[in-house]
Amino acid sequence: MKILFIISTNDGETIYNAMRLANVGVKKGDDVGVFMLGKGVLFEQSGTEQFDVMGQVGQFQGDFYV
Repeated sequence: MKILFIISTNDGETIYNAMRLANVGVKKGDDVGVFMLGKGVLFEQSGTEQFDVMGQVGQFQGDFYV
């Protein structure tokens, strides 16, 4: 299955959960892409100790567009 996540917020919890779901899709064999749009391009600054955004982004093996 082909899946595209469009993330347009800089809310760390939202980005973290979207990336977790994207990583599950990749692990299950889906063709997953993530597109950061608007405030989503600030994802590098959005993580917290509780929501490790960059850890999830680092694990992602699909197509990633900023």
